Amino acid sequence: MKLKFLLGFLLLTTLTFSQNGTVSGVISDKEYNNEPLPYANVIIKGTKKGVSTDFDGKYSISLEAGNYTLVIGYLGYETVEIPFTLAKGEKKVINYTLAASGVQLNDVVITHSVTKESEQALLQEQQKAVEIVQAIGAEEISKKGISDVAAAVAKTTGISKSEGSGSGGIFVRGLGDRYNMTTLNGLPLPSNNPSTKNISLDLFSTDIVEYIGIDKTYSYKNYGDFGGANININSKRYVGSGLLEIGTGFGVNSNAVSQDKFYLQDGPKFHGLNKVSIPNNPLGGYNFTTSWDKHAETPVNSSLFLRAGNSYSIGSNSKLSFFLNASFDNGFNFYEGIKRGNVTTQGIALQDLNKNVYSYQTSTNLMGNINYKINNNHTLKFNTMFINTSSQKHEEYRGELSLFDNTTGDRGFIRRSTFDRTTLLINQLLGEHSFGERSKLDWGISYNMLNNVIPDRMQNTFVPVDENDPNSIMTFSELNQSDSHRYYQDLTDDEIAGNLSFSYKFNKKEDDFKGKVIVGGSARSKEISFEATQFNFKIFPQTPGSEYPVDLNFIDNAFNQNNLNAGLFEIRTFRGNSSDSNALDPQTYGGTQDIVAGFGAVEYQFSPKLFVIAGVRTEMIKQFIDYNTSIKIGKNSFETIEVLPSLTAKYELKENQNLKLAASKTYTLPQFKERAPFLFEEIGQNYIGNPDLYNSTNYNLDLKWEFFPNKSEVISLTGYGKYIQNPINEITVASATNDISWANTGDNALGFGAELEVRKNIFSKENPTTSNNTVFSGGLNISYLKTTQELSNEKVSNETSMAVQFTNDKSALSGASDLLINADLSFNKDFTKNRSISTTLSASYFSDRIYALGVYGKGDLVDSSVVSLDYILKYKLNENLSFGLNAKNLLDPTIKRTQEDQNIIVDSFKKGRTFSFSMKYTF
Repeated sequence: MKLKFLLGFLLLTTLTFSQNGTVSGVISDKEYNNEPLPYANVIIKGTKKGVSTDFDGKYSISLEAGNYTLVIGYLGYETVEIPFTLAKGEKKVINYTLAASGVQLNDVVITHSVTKESEQALLQEQQKAVEIVQAIGAEEISKKGISDVAAAVAKTTGISKSEGSGSGGIFVRGLGDRYNMTTLNGLPLPSNNPSTKNISLDLFSTDIVEYIGIDKTYSYKNYGDFGGANININSKRYVGSGLLEIGTGFGVNSNAVSQDKFYLQDGPKFHGLNKVSIPNNPLGGYNFTTSWDKHAETPVNSSLFLRAGNSYSIGSNSKLSFFLNASFDNGFNFYEGIKRGNVTTQGIALQDLNKNVYSYQTSTNLMGNINYKINNNHTLKFNTMFINTSSQKHEEYRGELSLFDNTTGDRGFIRRSTFDRTTLLINQLLGEHSFGERSKLDWGISYNMLNNVIPDRMQNTFVPVDENDPNSIMTFSELNQSDSHRYYQDLTDDEIAGNLSFSYKFNKKEDDFKGKVIVGGSARSKEISFEATQFNFKIFPQTPGSEYPVDLNFIDNAFNQNNLNAGLFEIRTFRGNSSDSNALDPQTYGGTQDIVAGFGAVEYQFSPKLFVIAGVRTEMIKQFIDYNTSIKIGKNSFETIEVLPSLTAKYELKENQNLKLAASKTYTLPQFKERAPFLFEEIGQNYIGNPDLYNSTNYNLDLKWEFFPNKSEVISLTGYGKYIQNPINEITVASATNDISWANTGDNALGFGAELEVRKNIFSKENPTTSNNTVFSGGLNISYLKTTQELSNEKVSNETSMAVQFTNDKSALSGASDLLINADLSFNKDFTKNRSISTTLSASYFSDRIYALGVYGKGDLVDSSVVSLDYILKYKLNENLSFGLNAKNLLDPTIKRTQEDQNIIVDSFKKGRTFSFSMKYTF
């Protein structure tokens, strides 16, 4: 009886469902050339039935026969109601092209760019792409309370951020700056620092970001100077109507706010926009002023931003839109620790100091873009961006200055203040043109102008008159003529670049094309100019017992015109004093770098599951540099042609599982600073370039499995390997000051590793017809890398003027961490359409990594592992007002660098905890 009842019930259910019909279709995006619109809401009015469109804009709803109204909506877009009648078993198709709304003004805070900003959309794009891609969008950036691009990419798999103060340096799979590329909207960016190849990513506020693409496998579209990743910042675009938003915030750093006096350099202003220049007649008279007693009364961080946007329809198919963003942020930091230099093989630090460092940073961002959609086939985009960043750093070091001299005991004192300012102007014009359904042309040109200045670095070195008397007066050091100096540096980097790509689809089967041919080219030409002048205050020997005392806070009482006339000191550059005609000629280096490339590729779908992209890129590279420094005068250049094949394949194991393969050949160029024989002096460490440095060659292989349980979840596992010929490493040069330089240290290096990424909804309750949603989710990514290289003393000696004796015959690559881990837990609750709360706890870890290879029995310089923990809370009160609370670096770990074999800490500090509160109002 029970069996008959069950069979009857199943039969009735089957018959009932067989009488149901379906309404399905594709929702397209009118603002983006009628491309599919993911995550649009499609609801049956008056019921609880509804779905969101998938990544291809498709939807399907099963219904009984009857009369219905289909409601289609999307944040920032029009809401459309379409009545329809469904017969029994009918399969009705309703397609619609949705346009931006001019009514829902307050909802446009996130706007249409959610298609690229949301975690779900980016995961869907990752699943669909043939290439191995990864991205972090504005939605995830906001959820994790990330303020700059450097911190954003450091939250993704296999990437860590340098913990040096304000460096913004990124390590991808353990490989540092030289192996990476940085672009904005696909066009290259210059470096703001002579020490680095890439621009510091912390210059870019996440306010201007739509999403950040991270390509850790090489694509023929990118320049071949690649080994770690190409990081592409995609700037925000706006297609909604009538956006006006203002926000502000404040915060404190626990170290900075605990100081009774927060010392700053005399000269730079609060806004960081001022200019300082070399005074008139700097050698013939004393025309410098110095005050070491300037300090900030309230070291409180602050921020302010203003955003506006609008769009206008022009005729039936054309639209003009603009987006503007203006922001200013500043921050105070303080750290104290140890600074040791010139460590001997016996483990003795010839320089042993305690340090206090006060720093103040500003960042001003102005961005505007205009998008003109001429019609459904042609679009023009113009982006312009102005960035000004400044850093004031006041450093004080106390202790043993030099055991060689043995005149200071532990009472030597160095005080240095550095004002570092960078201005960057970016201009880009891009175009997209479709010619029928088969052909497409994409192009872009950019002109970037960068200027980095250190307009007046001040340093004074003091020693006790009697090192054995703890109450002895202090006077100026006579150890080196550069112990007291003023330093002026100016770096310009102007670059023009362009991309052009034409694609043609072929072999159409049903509604899809199976193949596509791509041809194109790109070029970039940059000119770099660097000059620096240092005015050394050479102290003439003082007769014992007649040394003049110095007020450490007001040294103008000693450095002044009267004492200059009296012959107590003289002012000179490395070229001489006022009697030398060329004394004011700066030390210089500069040059040009031109890269012209052509590429071609074929994309083909061999079966419903197998997709392949085979490409090749050829680059002609010319790099020229000349230099006139205190070390060497000369010039050199190299010219090479690189042929760079690449292969990418995707096999769909299941509808939600992929297996991807990528293989390529690339190269790594030396940077201008690394080849220029100029001495960059820091406290306890100097750097000098190697003109004999040359490029290395990289062979890359990746294999990735990825599984997408649903639209917001992913589990992936990647194995990868790299073979590098003639690798470039930082090395410690055998010298009295243990200078750092660069060399091709061996014939080859090998790296291999694995990455695991998991994003999972632990608990999720969503209702497409209401706004009362709850999501508790977690993310974990782990990256393991093992590198090894042979070190050759003979190779370095034969190829350069340096003679080295490596401590070890084998080593890991400098900058490479074995283990990287990022993890986060997030809770998001929507109470109503306009009221919500989100909170995130995120942690990261990187293991020890070599900073520079050791020589002559000295161990490697090693940066120790670091664990960090952040907490973010965001609360949206209503459609206009929202608040945020951030707590950064909660564990406050010690950042340290160690001379490994001698087990001597050469640098250490703590960054302190930073707490901030923010508020945003949307009109």
